[in-house]
Parts: sequence; C-alpha cells; structure tokens
Amino acid sequence: MADVEMKPADSKPKDDSKKDEKKTEPESKPSPPSPVAEIKSNIALIERAVATLEPRFTHRVLRTLAGLRKRTDATVLRTAIEEVYTKDTPEKKTLLSWIPEVSAADQAMEVDTAATPAKPTTVSEPVPEGEIYLRLLILHYLETSPATYAKALALAQETIEKMQALNRRSMDPIAAKIWFAVERAFELGGELADARPLFLAAQRTASLRHDDETQASLINRLLRNYLHYNLYDQADKLVSKTTFPTSAGNPQFARYHYYLGRIKAVQLNYSEAHTNLQQAIRRAPQPKTAPGFYQAVHKIFIVVELLMGEIPERSLFRHPVLEKALVAYFDIVKAVRTGSLSQFQTTLSKHSAQFEADKTYTLIVRLRQNVIKTGIRRLSLSYSRISLRDICLKLHLDSEEDAEYIVGKAIRDGVIEGRIVHEKGWMECATQKDGYGPEVSDVFARRIGFCLELHNESVKAMRYPLNAHRKELAAAEGAREREKELAKEIQSTDLDDDLGGDL
Repeated sequence: MADVEMKPADSKPKDDSKKDEKKTEPESKPSPPSPVAEIKSNIALIERAVATLEPRFTHRVLRTLAGLRKRTDATVLRTAIEEVYTKDTPEKKTLLSWIPEVSAADQAMEVDTAATPAKPTTVSEPVPEGEIYLRLLILHYLETSPATYAKALALAQETIEKMQALNRRSMDPIAAKIWFAVERAFELGGELADARPLFLAAQRTASLRHDDETQASLINRLLRNYLHYNLYDQADKLVSKTTFPTSAGNPQFARYHYYLGRIKAVQLNYSEAHTNLQQAIRRAPQPKTAPGFYQAVHKIFIVVELLMGEIPERSLFRHPVLEKALVAYFDIVKAVRTGSLSQFQTTLSKHSAQFEADKTYTLIVRLRQNVIKTGIRRLSLSYSRISLRDICLKLHLDSEEDAEYIVGKAIRDGVIEGRIVHEKGWMECATQKDGYGPEVSDVFARRIGFCLELHNESVKAMRYPLNAHRKELAAAEGAREREKELAKEIQSTDLDDDLGGDL
C-alpha cells in the first residue's frame, strides 16, 4: 500500500480558535447621544415635521421629553441654544435671559461627552415650533428649584402669549405639553386659581379647532384645578358639558378616569367610581415609569372598595411600588375588617395628616358606619341576646339611642337577623339552628327523593326498547325487496324498448 501523507492536526484547531476569539469579542454598542446632541436632533425633527406636514415627527420628539428632562441643566440649555441659533437674534437673547447664570467652572466643562458625532448645524434659524420646544425645556428646568418658581411663572405667561400670537396648527402637539408645564408653574407659584380663565378660554378654542390633544390636556388641567380647591360641583358640570376626545392617548385617559373616580366617590356613586378607577389603573403607564400616579390611584381605589363593603386583596399591599405608600391604608383595612371602632379611631387620628394630604380623609370618615356594621354582625353571631347598653360599651357608641338606631338600620338592611325588644332594652338575635329536627329531616328527605328520581330517570333513558333491532331488520329487508322489484321493472322496460326499435 502506498503511504498516505497526513495533514498537520494543529491547523484546524488554530482556525477554530480564531473563529471562537472573533465570536467572543464583545460587540461595541453605540453610546447614547449627549443631551445637547439630542436637543439639536429634536429641533431638526420638528423642522422636518413642519416642512412635510407630518405630525408623527413631532410626536417622536415629545416621546423623549420625559427622559431628556432628567439630563437637562442650565449648561446644557445654554450650549444647545448657542448651537441652534448661529446668529444673535432677539429670540436667542430672550431664551438665554430666562436661563440662570452658571459658574465659570461649569461653563468650562465639556458638554458633549458622547462619541456620537453631532449633526452639522444649519445656517437658517429654527422654526417657531423649535423655539416653543426650547421654552418647554426651560420651563421644566425652572420648575425643579424653588428659587426659580417666580421666573417659571413669568416664562409660562409669556409663552402662552407668544403661542397664541403665532396661531400655527403645526404647533398643536407641543402646545398640549406646554399647558401641562404652565399649570405646574402656576401651582408651584401658588396662583393656580388665576390659571383657570386661561384654561377655559384655551379649551373653547381647542374644541372649535378640533385639536384633540390640546383639548384632552386642558380638560384634565381644569379638572385638577377644580379638585384642588374641592369644587366638585363645578368639576361635575364640566364633565357633563364636555366630551373627552376618543383619540387622546392612554396617559390622558388615565388621568381623566382618575378625576372622574374622585368626583363619583364624593357624590356617593361608588360603583361608577370603582369602574373609573379600574380604567385608570389599566390605562396608566408602568408602575416604575409613573409611581406617583400609580400610588394615588390605588389610595382612592382602596377606600372606594371599603365603602362598597369589599376588602382589598392582601397581595396589593405587597407590591414593591405600593408597599410603603399604603401602610396607613393597610391599617384602615385591618380596622374595618375586624370591626373594631376603637382601632379605627386610633388609626384615623394617627394617619390623619397623610389622609388629608391625599384628599381621602372625608371618604375614610364615612367608613365608620361600615366598621359599626361589621361589629354588630360579630355580636349577633356571638350572642343570642344582648342589651343595648352592652352594645354601646363594646362598640364605643355615645348613647343607647344611637345603638338602637344603628341596630335597627342593620336589621332593615339585612346585615343581621334579629329584632329589638324596646320594653326590655335588648336585641334578640336569630339563633342558629342545629343540624337535627323535623325541619332539617324534611329538607334531607326532599333532597334524597329528588336524587333517587333523577337516578331512575337516567337509568330509564339508558335502556333500549325490546326487539327494536327486529324492526330495523324488517325495514331493511323491505327496502331490499323494493330495490329488486324496481331493478326488474327497469330491465323489462329496457328490453321492450330494444325490441320495438328493431321492428
């Protein structure tokens, strides 16, 4: 046999090792753009939206607003305005005047630390929508510090006047965000009531122009304004006289249903309030995205469930976002569940400051009747006869007349079964019947008879009639005979026809 040359064995493993090294090399991910570069790209998208009449580019810019606000400071805003406005224009000087002065060390810091190259700046000045967008960013920045609240309020008023003077439909998506920042500026400045005429006039204008986004934002601004001052009647009239746009986004719908739930709860319409609050929870953003709103909705939602006579699930209080915020409400739930009026009063006085801050104190006070009903139900199960005086002592009521009234109402509502003996001053509860006696035996006899009858009917239904198969066989034989006769007739008919044709 001829000798076979063997190839070196270490050639392939070397190639495989090179491939493995290439595979294991970490892929370089592009670093996120700096705040200045992001602002400049957003201005370019806004100009593209105005030029092409496509609002989707503006919506893309507004979706980045929440994340951009957290990374924006005075240095970023100044640098962005300097790079967007290449010439010294009145708009540039006005925008820079609203930004607080920064130290020289902060100005010397390099802002664009990202590796992503910025887009080349254009010589032309930005469109008015770009200026309003920059004003929106400045407004959000000024609202982060108490020292600049007055400046934010002045900028908000000037922005409203400029926006209404421009009167451009391509500015409507940004205007909806502007009104939210304006309301926040008036609220932080302590002049929220002065913003109400501005919101009403702007809401009428937006409804006439069919600007759904601005209209939805302004309706929520007005409802928040009314509820801030406890003007529930005016808020209810606003809801009845306006129609919330169906094309609004889920965040606006979530706020609208939350405000509706608060209005209905104050008006004792707990079933509709429960439905609206459920819709607000379903349409709300993720709990980690908007934890404050998620907590506020669940606070009023728990109180409404208690007023409806239901006990919230325990797993709700173990949610990582709600666990610390709902500690006081968990104590209220335990007091209502046990029916202890003293525990309820102690919890109410302990957390009264938090309940007043959450605007739920008046609703929680109404739970006193639910606690008393639960306590009376427990007493009716424990005693067959109890005096009204003992009921006053156990439930911590003021007088025997109050106890008589509350017990009578509980009997009338069907909470307990019993009667009040006025002459002797006690309440007789319906005693629980034992498991023996003629009545119970009669009930069992009827049930057993029904079960036996059902069993007999089932057995009868499963039986087949006698000789039923013979009838089927006779019918089948008759059918076969008829088929044979028919076949003979057909054959004889064909034969006659053939003979006639030959003749």
